[in-house]
Amino acid sequence: MSSPIGLSEGSAAAIQHLRELREINTVVLRYADPPDVLVPELEANLTHEELVQGLPSDEPRLVLHELSFASPEGTRRNELLLVFWMPPAAGEREEAYTAGYSALKEYLADVHVHLTARRADQLAYRRLVALAG
Repeated sequence: MSSPIGLSEGSAAAIQHLRELREINTVVLRYADPPDVLVPELEANLTHEELVQGLPSDEPRLVLHELSFASPEGTRRNELLLVFWMPPAAGEREEAYTAGYSALKEYLADVHVHLTARRADQLAYRRLVALAG
């Protein structure tokens, strides 16, 4: 797996940490200076509610989150989600984050659930479970 252009070493390490160590379930990435490099803003073990509440209302973010849920049969499942958080107030940065989102989708080829959310209700837990299940 090669790193996409614009993904800092710290971002790649954060993603690897999420996948291998299981100590965290969420990596939040943002663009830093220079503006074409994604850096990790947060590596944490967040509940769904904490994730949604922690997203900025006026800035985009790219989020890799491991969603835990029960299947209809009652077995526990975990599914990685790639979320492009693009609130309406951050419209001028959409093009840059769209490029980063596309690069991450290629880099994370085994992550099958991708979604763009512009409002918190688009990240409702039941909706995410339906997408992942």
